[in-house]
Amino acid sequence: DDKGNVIEASLIKHINQQIDFGASGLLLMGSMGTEAYIKQSEYAKVADIGIKANDGRLPLYIGAMDNSIERVMERIDSIGVGKKVDGIVLTTPYYGCPNDVNVKYFYNQIANRSPYPIYLYDLPSVSNFKITISIIDSVINHPNIKGIKTADWELIKKIERKYPNSDFSCLYSGLDSFDYAWQLGIRYNLDGMFACTPTNGKKLYECLNNQDYIGARKHLDNILYLRDTMLSLGLMRCFTLCMNLLGFEGNFHQDINAPIDEVVAKETMLTIMKQIGEI
Repeated sequence: DDKGNVIEASLIKHINQQIDFGASGLLLMGSMGTEAYIKQSEYAKVADIGIKANDGRLPLYIGAMDNSIERVMERIDSIGVGKKVDGIVLTTPYYGCPNDVNVKYFYNQIANRSPYPIYLYDLPSVSNFKITISIIDSVINHPNIKGIKTADWELIKKIERKYPNSDFSCLYSGLDSFDYAWQLGIRYNLDGMFACTPTNGKKLYECLNNQDYIGARKHLDNILYLRDTMLSLGLMRCFTLCMNLLGFEGNFHQDINAPIDEVVAKETMLTIMKQIGEI
């Protein structure tokens, strides 16, 4: 809400909608889930609501990104132990200039202490640090490090070639090229835009499963058209507008987002959401 407090009914409704539209897993408090901006007092509440709403129906991952081992562990510890959580998703620290040695230490130390599996999140556009195969080499044999979220399909292929028998999971976040990535054998796409495009997301996967790549491209282009327009007007505030149009109450943008031209943005989002069949 306007004070940064979680609206429980809206979050539960959103989780159920994603499951109803065929999601194969959920990331709670990722990038578009504004994990880095959520009040510390609300973090554990959001996690608890998400865990209870999902009720073990899908794999549930929770973001806990921060800039120190202890700050990350505070968030993980606040979730509690023995919960139905399948993984903790972590970018590299994003304040300062991390290097390979420190990033390897960061992930391994948290994995040593976390009661839940750790998943690396390769997001160089935000963290200003690119996870490489050298980083993967240093963590892949840790029993509590289970995968990576990345838009770098060359990195995914390097991992698969170098560690063909590993249970290390690769979750692809390259939305723009997912139809091509699918044809290369990549099956899991994790991107925040699916949160506000459930209809096109469902149809995209249906087409891909049926090898209908023309249809898949159409639905992916719909999602990208909406995203690119949102970017031109103010991504996260437009994300709020789209979520509100879908019937979800609350703000989905960070409180640091300056106001935008609400009239133009609302009219544009309404027009596109109707055009692509989301409402």
